[in-house]
Amino acid sequence: MKLASGLQTQRTEYLLRLGDNALILSQRLCEWCGHAPMLEEDLALSNIALDLLGQARMWLDAAGRDMTPVKSEDDLAYLRDVQAFRNVLLVEQDKGNFADTQIRQFLFDSWHYLVLRELTNSSDEEIAAIASKALKEVTYHLRRSSRWVVRLGDGSPQSHELCRQAIERYEIYVNELFEMDELEQVIESQGIGCDLAALYPEWLTYVNDVLRNATLKPLHPTLALSGGKRGQHGEALVGLLMEMQFLVRAHPGAQW
Repeated sequence: MKLASGLQTQRTEYLLRLGDNALILSQRLCEWCGHAPMLEEDLALSNIALDLLGQARMWLDAAGRDMTPVKSEDDLAYLRDVQAFRNVLLVEQDKGNFADTQIRQFLFDSWHYLVLRELTNSSDEEIAAIASKALKEVTYHLRRSSRWVVRLGDGSPQSHELCRQAIERYEIYVNELFEMDELEQVIESQGIGCDLAALYPEWLTYVNDVLRNATLKPLHPTLALSGGKRGQHGEALVGLLMEMQFLVRAHPGAQW
């Protein structure tokens, strides 16, 4: 798909947003490896992390091929500073406890599913193809995280309270998911991306249906923190990148 130079740059930035969301959340989920409350869950969270990593590789590879000079997926993952990452703030927050992880995953999965569903109709053939492949995996992610929210919310008093606290912790990051800044508006107007704001009613209806089944209060996001899509991140991402990027930066140019 041949685009004017300005639009090509915006497309690349858009691909980074998609790729960084998947990459950073994948890294957060990897922190559960060996620490989940049961072996089955240890494997399940690791597999979801691998799914997201595979999606990140596709998005970042597509973004890097259009850069000058061309950058590989590894360049983009390991050699960018924190301000160059374009993920939403929700995915970079510390993993917290098990309820925190499942609530965060549920909020993201329910959004991610809708975005990928819309991107399968993108006028950009490469974006549509990646979205179609990723949607199959994310459909499973959403089904699974939804069930965990119900299981924990409608479980013991302790698990219910931990879910309530997790919702309170993460709801301030929700509105950024649906933020239509200038880049999102341009990409959507060209048929490449989707209207995030238009997805909000469907997302909120689904999320609140699940929360009610989990005996949790419906979500009513009001306060909002944003800026991640424009490279404005907190200390949580700094720490994550220090760990993720250490080996490559400590041995530049090494072949593994």
